[in-house]
Amino acid sequence: MPQFDTVIRNGTLATASDVFAADLGITGGRIAAIGAGLGSGEREIDATGRLVLPGGVDAHCHLDQPSGDGSLCADDFESGTRAAAFGGTTTVIPFAAQFRGQPLRDAVADYHRRADGKALIDYAFHLIISDPTPQLTGQDLPALIRDGYTSFKIYMTYDDMKLNDRQVLELLDVGRREGAMAMIHAENADFIGWLTDRLLAAGHTQPRYHAESRPMLVEREATHRAIAMAELADVPILIVHVSGREAIEQIHWAQGRGMRIYGETCPQYMVLTEHDLHAHGFEGAKCICSPPPRDEANQAAVWDALAGGIFHIVSSDHAPFRYQDPRGKMLHGPDTPFNWVPNGVPGIETRLPILFSEGVKKGRIGLQRFVELTSTNPAKMYGLHPRKGSLAIGADADIVIYDPDRRVTITNGMLHHNVDYTPYEGLEVTGWPETVLSRGDLVIDRGTCVAAAGRGSFLRCDPPELAKPRPAIA
Repeated sequence: MPQFDTVIRNGTLATASDVFAADLGITGGRIAAIGAGLGSGEREIDATGRLVLPGGVDAHCHLDQPSGDGSLCADDFESGTRAAAFGGTTTVIPFAAQFRGQPLRDAVADYHRRADGKALIDYAFHLIISDPTPQLTGQDLPALIRDGYTSFKIYMTYDDMKLNDRQVLELLDVGRREGAMAMIHAENADFIGWLTDRLLAAGHTQPRYHAESRPMLVEREATHRAIAMAELADVPILIVHVSGREAIEQIHWAQGRGMRIYGETCPQYMVLTEHDLHAHGFEGAKCICSPPPRDEANQAAVWDALAGGIFHIVSSDHAPFRYQDPRGKMLHGPDTPFNWVPNGVPGIETRLPILFSEGVKKGRIGLQRFVELTSTNPAKMYGLHPRKGSLAIGADADIVIYDPDRRVTITNGMLHHNVDYTPYEGLEVTGWPETVLSRGDLVIDRGTCVAAAGRGSFLRCDPPELAKPRPAIA
């Protein structure tokens, strides 16, 4: 009689701390044994020549997220989680976004309705706070945090989302009391508005001027201010989608002072540059995201920060707006001014392959660091570890069998999102996910999706250990 439901044999297992040869046994959806010469399984998977990794945790992505400007998220929880699984991700954490005037719990209920019965892999929710009323800060948000929504996002830009400094401080104070992680989009809205008005008045409406409206100092100033507010409130924060050197320097400075300031970056800041916004005609809109991609020198700064430990996680910030679509990038037609183009790029399926190829295969980061950035640290950051993000006895059997030598040229036609382009068209990568298991179930079997929509489960998150303030020194 088989000892395990599934045994993965002859692979090279990689965690955030070790790389070693072993077999892995799965029973009841969890990792039951790791060792040499394990007993038989009802299913046997030969991973000879392959890496066996904990499934990726994409802790910053947008799926079926409602908007206030008429734009439409092209990926719902079915298409988005299918694409994530093909890319080696087994857990996603998108956003339940509050509109101003909307009770926060209503936003959460609406997002559950959008997700129920659709996801192929497991998922949790972040909250987006746009209307921090006394009711929200005093009752609604603390109650939701205790219910397992232990992270929330704060915007310092976008007119319909941005909060002022006093509001940010009030939310950081709630996060400190309740043990939640605050994520901050750090760009100075007034600086951006002033620059945008000047550019538009001069007739500069093309996509390339998006980058000019958001120079690095806009991100640097807001990052510095967010850090100062975190210091005042005595609470850790995560600065999301950091694009380049000047914001990195602010985070590094704070970390050098012993502050618990965490950093996140994304593949677009590793392989795209502002010149991609200069593509012919309106094509540059495909690469409009905020902050915008910078230049090659800033790419190098991002890689240095990844290798040096300044960044803690790598997320996709998947924002699936179609290009040829009046509810996508062409929200106001094919000549939409840059300031009206929906911000964001798709990347939920390409996050792991790009970081592995550009990072591990090119010697910029090690394999353990890759696992740490894409799986273990995101699970820790948001209260899902050790259930997610590790190859450990008792952890969910979320596993990626990865071909480290497969060469792939990324094209949109090979991807599984519901977007009509990829900003990484033509990028050659080495290494690609081959087989993906979620809680022991095959989701991707040697490049074929074998899972049904709705098998993914909602995850309640614990208060993250990383969200705790520094202990006082007597």
